[in-house]
Amino acid sequence: MSDTHYTTSHEYIRVDGDEGIIGITDYAQAQLGDVVFVDLPPIGKSLSKGTEAATVESVKAAAEVNAPVSGTVVEVNSALADTPALVNEDPSGKGWFVKIKLANASELATLMDENAYREFLKTVS
Repeated sequence: MSDTHYTTSHEYIRVDGDEGIIGITDYAQAQLGDVVFVDLPPIGKSLSKGTEAATVESVKAAAEVNAPVSGTVVEVNSALADTPALVNEDPSGKGWFVKIKLANASELATLMDENAYREFLKTVS
């Protein structure tokens, strides 16, 4: 069973068991424009909630992707090295960035669920 949570800076984490997949929302990829490069962390790196999990460069700007919760990187989306446009084409699917093993699942309670994120989006346009 997976469960998706969102940050106010437009990252998501899709949790399945004690692991979660981190990416950016469709709103975030649209704001960035065409993604041309993604810098991913090494496997085994410990991430603290709110710290940089990846860097994205687009035709408009460079942006940090922050870890929604703390954890250890167990997998990165190596397909982004050759095809960074996956972030634009399928941000909640093939365009994910990293998979982490959760360090403190209680941090998920500080994030928004999908309904709350949709309401939040109405306030940011």
